[in-house]
Amino acid sequence: LLLIGDSGVGKSCLLLRFADDTYSGTYIATIGVDFKIRTIQIGGKVIKLQIWDTAGQDRFRTITSSYYRGANGIIIVYDVTNRDSFNNVQMWVKEIESYATEGVCRLLVGNKCALVNKKVVDYNTGKQLADSFGISFLETSAKNATNVEQAFQ
Repeated sequence: LLLIGDSGVGKSCLLLRFADDTYSGTYIATIGVDFKIRTIQIGGKVIKLQIWDTAGQDRFRTITSSYYRGANGIIIVYDVTNRDSFNNVQMWVKEIESYATEGVCRLLVGNKCALVNKKVVDYNTGKQLADSFGISFLETSAKNATNVEQAFQ
């Protein structure tokens, strides 16, 4: 699995919550790529997930684009409190179309949904965008673990 999206949207926090069930409010930008492994069971089958966390900054784009090809699933993350990160989803979808295997499983995630008072992108707006691309949609919170397990299933 591959996590993509703008810098600061919470990709690393989602990964830490899913893989280690931990959360840190301290922001440290990912340099290049990082990954974690977690083994899960789905329908009686044991599946070993290797989840790659990519840097959101433009300067790492050439490094991270090479990780698209091997991904079985790609999670596009935006921050529900940051309109620009939502507006950039279309650019991330184009990256998938350019670099990933055709028909790769995709999910759009609106992260930081626990910050209700700071929310600038509502659920329906996120869902409409996901529907326009024909992909699934979830809102998550790495901080309080809302829908994190579901995002990686």
